[in-house]
Amino acid sequence: MKGEIIVATLNHIPVVKTEMLIRKPVKDVFEAFIDPEITSKFWFTKSSGRLETGKRVQWDWEMYGASTEVNVKEIEEDKRILIEFGDNTLVEWIFTSRAENETFVSIINSGFEGDGDDTVKQALDSTEGFTIVLCGLKAFLEHNIVLNLVSDKAPDAHVKR
Repeated sequence: MKGEIIVATLNHIPVVKTEMLIRKPVKDVFEAFIDPEITSKFWFTKSSGRLETGKRVQWDWEMYGASTEVNVKEIEEDKRILIEFGDNTLVEWIFTSRAENETFVSIINSGFEGDGDDTVKQALDSTEGFTIVLCGLKAFLEHNIVLNLVSDKAPDAHVKR
């Protein structure tokens, strides 16, 4: 009904999980997230450094005039990355080798805060964002194509230089 207010209660804080098969060896897929020279081809435009356990790095999306601080909590070579993302959520990548040239990547984002509407919005935005990242990664690693997905997602939000 028009104008009716619906009240819903969340029983659990949302946890985002997005996954994709990348047809490249696990070492290559893992390195794509550790090395900003590679990551900048499909996600952010600039980073203050490689991901290393205990390190704090800054990621920039220059086209949007946005940046975030990332605390690297844990890294298990070719298996797992755990970071605290700018807004204090946790992001975990799990890399599972399927065959010699296949890696299944799972990205799990948790720790959303706020009221029900806020946490649902954050989870939906995260799902969309990390799905775009995985699609860009797949195109880049499998076909050496830079799709500019993150930049093209919101072209009207680009900052003027």
